[in-house]
Amino acid sequence: MSTSMSSDNLDGQKERVVYIGSQELSKISSLLPSNKQRSSIVHALVHAFKLMSPDFSDSKYLQVIHPRKATYKDLATYHTKDYLDATLNYIPQLKDEISQTLQMEFGLEDDCPYFAGLPEYMQLVGGATLTAVISLQRKLADIAICWDGGRHHAKRSQASGFCYVADCVLAILALKKSIPGSFGSGSSEGHPTQSQRKPRILYLDLDLHFSDGVSEASEPQCTHISSYQSQTLSIHHTSLGFFPPSKLANLPDVSASDFDPYTLSIPLKEGASSSTYAKIWPIVARVRDAFEPDYIIVQCGVDALAGDPCATSNWCLGDADGSLGWYIGKILKEWPGKKLLLGGGGYNSPNAARAWSYITSLALDNPLDLESNIPDHAGFPLYAPSFTLDVPQGNMVDRNTEEYLDHILQRYELIVQRLAPLVASQPH
Repeated sequence: MSTSMSSDNLDGQKERVVYIGSQELSKISSLLPSNKQRSSIVHALVHAFKLMSPDFSDSKYLQVIHPRKATYKDLATYHTKDYLDATLNYIPQLKDEISQTLQMEFGLEDDCPYFAGLPEYMQLVGGATLTAVISLQRKLADIAICWDGGRHHAKRSQASGFCYVADCVLAILALKKSIPGSFGSGSSEGHPTQSQRKPRILYLDLDLHFSDGVSEASEPQCTHISSYQSQTLSIHHTSLGFFPPSKLANLPDVSASDFDPYTLSIPLKEGASSSTYAKIWPIVARVRDAFEPDYIIVQCGVDALAGDPCATSNWCLGDADGSLGWYIGKILKEWPGKKLLLGGGGYNSPNAARAWSYITSLALDNPLDLESNIPDHAGFPLYAPSFTLDVPQGNMVDRNTEEYLDHILQRYELIVQRLAPLVASQPH
């Protein structure tokens, strides 16, 4: 298992895809109360499909890089001192002595309880995503994968929605400070070279739940990541009482006084299927085209897939138009820029492993056959009853009507009309 950040490619020919992982990271991530053992299950299936073999793909290979631990200074780039002091100094033996008021203040209760290993978890998961960022900045690869990242609900001073560390926000902040010449070179007539302007980062969130932790950090009144350099677009389910409650989860209104074209949402109704996702893809593509990012962060939460315990959406993994695999395939093949693929929600752990193994194979330009049998390995019994790779669509009714989707498309016509000239007018 490689740990170096050498820039040499295998045999000088194949392109490197960086994969962040280690036994320590897998062990500590598997302690997360909401996703116990998921990390181990995911990495085990990636290994079982031999995706780490240098012979898996003719054009690309996976280089595993061990994450470094995020330092206090790294985490304090976004998180408050009080929150870090409460979480990084956690001692299990003193749990009962921590006041309920303090736990409430920092969100360390209910869905985000204290757990043994919390300080190491925050440092390793935060550090894993930052390690992936560095690999892109140093031109080790055009694609970096960190399935233990994607904690998009964590707030600056609060844990929330099973998320304790805001690694997505930390990634955006780090990429905004990209090292000179780190994201390409060359120029086209009439345009500055990439090294002459600040990098732009598009954050696309595919999780079932709204990316409140990231989107709220992007609001104009928040000075941390709000700027013309970053664009967030969250595609998610929303309904009365559905987590997380946020006005930003709704369809943006260009006539509102607080409308922000850099913080966007596409709210979907119950039962969203690949057909629905296919119909909104032109919106996603137009936002990307208008913003012209140098880096694309994709939060690949898989709790919108059929079979997830959330039982809210009906997305499928397969390669049909609008499927999760179809989305990621188009992003990897058709969109310019460096890509960072992160994990996220997903509470059917075998299905999360199926999805992220398949996406890893897409990144290697050698998609696994969706009808592939699950290889024999320690986790094999978990994949009953199908024991195959695909996560097919279920029987849930798609409540996203043609009328509703047309409404979203029409609204985004106005949004893109506002966004494109704003991006073009920003200083380079």
